[in-house]
Amino acid sequence: MRDLHLPGRSPVFATNGMCATSHPLAAKVAVQILESGGNAVDAAIAAAMLLGICEPQMTGIGGDCFILFSPNGLDGVVALNGSGRAPAGLSAENMRKAGHKTVPVQGVESVTIPGAIDAFCRLSNDYGRLGLAGSLAPAIYYAKAGIPVAPRVAFDWALAANTLQGDAKRFYLLDGKAPQVGQIFRAPKQAEVLERIAIEGRDGFYEGAVAQDMVASLNALGGSHTLDDFANTQSEYTTPVTGEYKGTELVEHPPNGQGATAILMNNILAQFDVAGMDAFGTERAHIEAEAAKLAYDARNRFIADPDRTTRLDHMLSQDTANALAALIDPKRAMASAAKTSENVHKDTVYLTVVDKDRMSVSLIYSIYKSFGSGLASSKFGINFQNRGSGFTLQEGHPNEAMGGRRPMHTIIPGMLRKGGKVTMPFGVMGGHYQSCGHARFMSNMLDFGMDAQTAIDAPRCFDDGLVMNVERGYSDTVRAELADMGHNVAVPKVPIGGAQSILINYETGVLEGASDPRKDGCALGY
Repeated sequence: MRDLHLPGRSPVFATNGMCATSHPLAAKVAVQILESGGNAVDAAIAAAMLLGICEPQMTGIGGDCFILFSPNGLDGVVALNGSGRAPAGLSAENMRKAGHKTVPVQGVESVTIPGAIDAFCRLSNDYGRLGLAGSLAPAIYYAKAGIPVAPRVAFDWALAANTLQGDAKRFYLLDGKAPQVGQIFRAPKQAEVLERIAIEGRDGFYEGAVAQDMVASLNALGGSHTLDDFANTQSEYTTPVTGEYKGTELVEHPPNGQGATAILMNNILAQFDVAGMDAFGTERAHIEAEAAKLAYDARNRFIADPDRTTRLDHMLSQDTANALAALIDPKRAMASAAKTSENVHKDTVYLTVVDKDRMSVSLIYSIYKSFGSGLASSKFGINFQNRGSGFTLQEGHPNEAMGGRRPMHTIIPGMLRKGGKVTMPFGVMGGHYQSCGHARFMSNMLDFGMDAQTAIDAPRCFDDGLVMNVERGYSDTVRAELADMGHNVAVPKVPIGGAQSILINYETGVLEGASDPRKDGCALGY
């Protein structure tokens, strides 16, 4: 139990159902959906769609999602890949000829086809109870009525305002500026899009006037996107990948997400006596940073479109982890094996919902960078993601940019399972940090006995390949010692990531929710 004399958060307890997410209004709406007879799928879709209005810099209908869900906690976990593909006309060779070394982060070349809407429609149809219109109703209402801008949202918005280009400025700035805390943000044109989806399903987005608006806007910017690219978009059910750490199974979404990287990190860390280290000391921070460098290097080599990821078994092998662990010097930082800084971002939303039948949903939904590409459609103001900047331009690489391929994604939903039962849907958003965040979250609980809320509250650090980002929650002594070991230490301007989780206690029937204080949100139950 936390020290009640000090600032902090208590876990949230309930019995019938719960949602944990990064904005309180989204958590409230999810619980209302559960109370009205909806299940966890209905509630998760409602919360996700609303977050696109609550936190438009983080996510929106122009983005992608990955979902893990369990029908009742006992009968397995299903993965749904809601990531879109590159337009058929995209060519790494053309970008190389134009002088690009990487996919332009804020260029039309980075805009992949949004996949989230197809995934939400499919999941609602296959597993929902209330129907898609019921899940979309709250987002439609609030897109018209408006939502007061929350403190963390305003902070992020101000940092990203100068990335907005063209029509995006008209839709996402108020009087030409980022909104202040408490100002009302409205998106009435997005409400029109959501109304079309509520009536027509996926066709209301991927065909007709909405698709025409997106294609015309992208073509005007020089994009090769076509109506066929949008009409052909389809989410896919897949099989999760798993690995064990200290007797608890970690369930992750398979490639093109980076979930396997978290499993590899756990396998590397298992070769060290992490539990014998100071939880917030130099030794643990150093070992974790070195493990991340090696695991992320493997990620960058192997993870790509599912059809082009051929060495997943090698990546998940304990022999691979053992060999990598042997490369770590406990006293000295290695040269970076995996530079991720060119694509580092903190801009994603994660949410989890568990209902009275213990159906659990772990959902992550993103436009990649803050405000994605910084581009938006001219009629409806749909903010385009820049997930295509997750491709490489290296010729022959499995993740080489090419039409029809899915890029490597950083976003990963997670679940913990023990004895065959799903015990905790969880996620730690934050760009490239996410795999490291999953590993640290598990280690905080399993190595140091923290409850989930304490594990989320705890300070974080992450070596992104150029800088060892160490939050202010660490002591100056730790930062100095890490620098002496060869790490390039800095205090990040933005806190690292944001996490949500729900613990399912099958014996007591109680749910325990935890939510990251680095964000504006909370866990709510009933």
